[in-house]
Amino acid sequence: MDIEIQFVNMDTSESFDTYARKKLNKLNNKYESIIRAQVYIKKENDPKGLGHICDIELSLSGPRIFASSNEKNYELALKNTIGDLEDQLEKRKGKIKPYL
Repeated sequence: MDIEIQFVNMDTSESFDTYARKKLNKLNNKYESIIRAQVYIKKENDPKGLGHICDIELSLSGPRIFASSNEKNYELALKNTIGDLEDQLEKRKGKIKPYL
């Protein structure tokens, strides 16, 4: 799986980059049909104290899958986004029928 991480409106973070790649590789081990992951980490001003946004788009055979989270820190946003993607992948896995 090819992983591309972009930091928008903030400085890049090697530690978060490593953390995100580790989490995405775990997802790839569970669902081997993932071809590419595009991750966008954004910082926005939010009066509610949130504003740490993680957008992930997965490319697989068929339509792409997208999820986004807006949380109080980046780790929580990444965790929630990957959880949403897992739900979508599980739903898609149930629809795909293997042809033997």
